[in-house]
Amino acid sequence: MTATTLAAAPTSRRDHLDSTAVLSLLLCCFLWGLNQVSIKAAMPEVPALVQLAIRSVVAFTLLLGWMRWRGIRWSFTDGTGWPGLLCGLLFAVEFGLAFVGLQYTTAARGVVFINTSPFIVALVLAAAHQGERLAPLQFGGLLVAFGSIALAFGEGAVGGSWKGDLMILGAALLWGLTTVTIRLSTLRSAASEVTLAYQLGVAAVLSPIAAVVSGSAWPTHWSGLALGALFYQGVVVTFASYLLWFWLLTRYPATKVQAFVFLTPVFGTLCAGWLLGERITPALVLALVGVGIGLAMLNRRRV
Repeated sequence: MTATTLAAAPTSRRDHLDSTAVLSLLLCCFLWGLNQVSIKAAMPEVPALVQLAIRSVVAFTLLLGWMRWRGIRWSFTDGTGWPGLLCGLLFAVEFGLAFVGLQYTTAARGVVFINTSPFIVALVLAAAHQGERLAPLQFGGLLVAFGSIALAFGEGAVGGSWKGDLMILGAALLWGLTTVTIRLSTLRSAASEVTLAYQLGVAAVLSPIAAVVSGSAWPTHWSGLALGALFYQGVVVTFASYLLWFWLLTRYPATKVQAFVFLTPVFGTLCAGWLLGERITPALVLALVGVGIGLAMLNRRRV
């Protein structure tokens, strides 16, 4: 799962993707695809909400240190406060649903369903902003993606994973609403680190509370796998890769950067099958292809 898309005003932009950008984007998509696998792998030892709490606190602490080092100011009174808190709340609930949902479904299904978020963004922005209306090709991409997802969800209803699938689709909806909130609020011109700080900050407060209220037990013994998975989630993905993604958005064309997002469910599905031995069903493959085609159509210029 990626960070909410927003880029601050760049100091220097390029109109094409060079080798640095392509390799960085491939790395981000691979890391995000593997993230669901790491959550699922650590779950027998570390409950979902405990994982979320640790990841959020670690990443938020690192981000505050980064902002202090870079001299990036963060003030609730600069006009970003209320939309920032709203984004943080949406972000925290989104990840809560995603983490808990993985208790009831596979990582392969989770990584496909969570990446329906761009379609939510497109639909909401099209309804809220006349300049974001969808062209026929883009609307067709929505139909292809949601149609293939519906087939995969139907398979989950028969196989018993529908509860987890539904929770992760709910997380995708909240992810999309977070992106829309940023696009339509004062956060659209804020530094990307500030936007990320609101999201991680609220999650760092709420997720430990959720873990305690739910009765999630903290492990008494930490294996290398559990520690490695939590380091990966908190440091590599939530802190480092999100900052890299924002950096890419400030220096390269956003549409070209976004076009790589479809690789995330591809990497995630392959990793889930390889590392966790999950069964990749024909319906899930169809959903994966449908999401990829839909994203490609959605990212085409309006005509």
